[in-house]
Amino acid sequence: MLKLTYADDNCRAQKGSFLGVASIQGIALLFPDTSPRGAGVEGETDSWDFGVGAGFYLNATNPKYATHYNMLTHITMELPQVLEAAGIPIDFKRQSIFGHSMGGHGALTIYLASKTKQYRSASAFAPIANPTQCPWGHTAFNGYLQGGIEEAKNQYDATELIAKAKDPVHILIDYGKSDEFYHKGQLLPENFLKAAREAGYDEVQVRVRSHEGYDHSYYFISTFASDHVHCEDPVEYNLIIHQLNALAVHANFLKA
Repeated sequence: MLKLTYADDNCRAQKGSFLGVASIQGIALLFPDTSPRGAGVEGETDSWDFGVGAGFYLNATNPKYATHYNMLTHITMELPQVLEAAGIPIDFKRQSIFGHSMGGHGALTIYLASKTKQYRSASAFAPIANPTQCPWGHTAFNGYLQGGIEEAKNQYDATELIAKAKDPVHILIDYGKSDEFYHKGQLLPENFLKAAREAGYDEVQVRVRSHEGYDHSYYFISTFASDHVHCEDPVEYNLIIHQLNALAVHANFLKA
């Protein structure tokens, strides 16, 4: 899943470095968009961090956006249905999800909030890990959701979700200590890690790694991409949903 303003060719082909290692493991990759396109909602192109390119991987409840801005349903239901109808030989019982920045937010929240346990693992590069506590999250939730921040806490904040989680999880997060958005308080990975440890999840179940000198770019991602496709069991995952970052979802792999 992609971050804000990102295009899938950047992540997939130019800098992400996921294709080779995924191919070796026999893993199919799916690169969803970051928002609806061409919906024609008034004001949806006015800002880079809200609207087009910044769907935040939720289902909008604000009537202005509720018709089109339903990226949660698009990722979890519509895309799998399209792939299955096309007869592509993918085992949908073996899925993982990963993302970068906004995409990392999407990957973590979709994974943790899934009542059907649709995904076996999640991973993220520089995710927006506690969006109800950061400016990007406030913009998105107050715009897309009728209940704003309070509505978001129950489904769209990874830190809130991991704090209440009871089931086993398998999560990997990487972020750079020179990331400008980390320093601006947009990512808040320490909040997620603290909540996970207080909920009883150890280093095996939730790994959060910081890297000195790395920023928010795809060059950071390409350095650690192979870590997010673990090679112990080449048949564990048949499909990985990759969410890009345009303040939505970015790139990140995890193979349990």
